[in-house]
Amino acid sequence: QVQLVESGGGLVQPGGSLRLSCTASGFTFSTYAMAWYRQAPGKERELVASISSPGLDTIYADSVKGRFTISKDNVQGVVYLQMNSLKPEDTAVYYCNRRRTTMQYSWGQGTLVTVSS
Repeated sequence: QVQLVESGGGLVQPGGSLRLSCTASGFTFSTYAMAWYRQAPGKERELVASISSPGLDTIYADSVKGRFTISKDNVQGVVYLQMNSLKPEDTAVYYCNRRRTTMQYSWGQGTLVTVSS
């Protein structure tokens, strides 16, 4: 019943921008803090950004701070990741999930972001 569907990835040149979307259903989205993760080839999955349930408090990995912005729409059940000034090292599959690691759902398919010229 719980479903997390990521979208918005693609091929972009260095310095470009993308906005990722995570559409959530099957749970009380508005009460849950959410997060974006990414996994590059041969690397462990890492936390990129998180946002509190009300959407007022955010946390970013040092590698993306100042370039990425996480936001959420509690009415539509969507969490976004606006990515600006993209770098080749941002290349990864991006996933969304609950921020509370002990209560996370099964990982979805993710959306692939490739930053290359």
